[in-house]
Amino acid sequence: MNYKIEFDKFFSYSFSLDCLIFGFENGQIHLLLIKRNMDPHKGEWAIPGDLVYPDEDLDDAGKRILHDLTNLEGIRLHQSQTFGKPKRHPQGRVITCAYFALTKMEEVNAVASSWATEVKWIPLHKVKQLAFDHNEILSSTFEILKIKLSNEPLCFDLLPEKFTLNELQQLYEYAFNSDLNKANFRKKIKHIPFISHDEKQINVKHRPAKLFSFDQKRYKDLLARQEYSFKM
Repeated sequence: MNYKIEFDKFFSYSFSLDCLIFGFENGQIHLLLIKRNMDPHKGEWAIPGDLVYPDEDLDDAGKRILHDLTNLEGIRLHQSQTFGKPKRHPQGRVITCAYFALTKMEEVNAVASSWATEVKWIPLHKVKQLAFDHNEILSSTFEILKIKLSNEPLCFDLLPEKFTLNELQQLYEYAFNSDLNKANFRKKIKHIPFISHDEKQINVKHRPAKLFSFDQKRYKDLLARQEYSFKM
């Protein structure tokens, strides 16, 4: 270790925060991206993010940045990882903290604002080259999300309030890039506390499927009694 580095240099770094907003539609997990209207990487697609103010808490920074760039409010962000390669930003040392959120796309109305000229939902498999190291951030964060999808009922944050079991299966097939046997999948999810509705899909070309909801109250009761562990 080089102890001759000037002490002041340890206080010359910048910090940023990047917000990965995921949604699910038509059997595909999407990511909300912005088109940048400032250098560096002007005109390129990127994860919504910006520098953190010197006197700003990270959670507050996430809310501000998301609102400033996409006009979104009330999105619950989860902290994931920190990225700090010395050359990740062309203008100097910038360490960034990635946050992610799972949203119901039909309830989200993102609008480009500040220096973002456009916002767009893009299916993960169609995301191309992003600004900075955002492809690496996306890949790493999605791996964390998959672990959580296997061990926590986060999938229901992505699905509509009332969903079909086929939609639930499609979400896991897309996330883990594998075809799941319908019968085996139905057996696997029998332990999940569902609410069955006396409703079916409408305006569909195929045979309407029955609608379900996740029973959040029963799930919390089972957890409190240590009678349940979510596993997929």
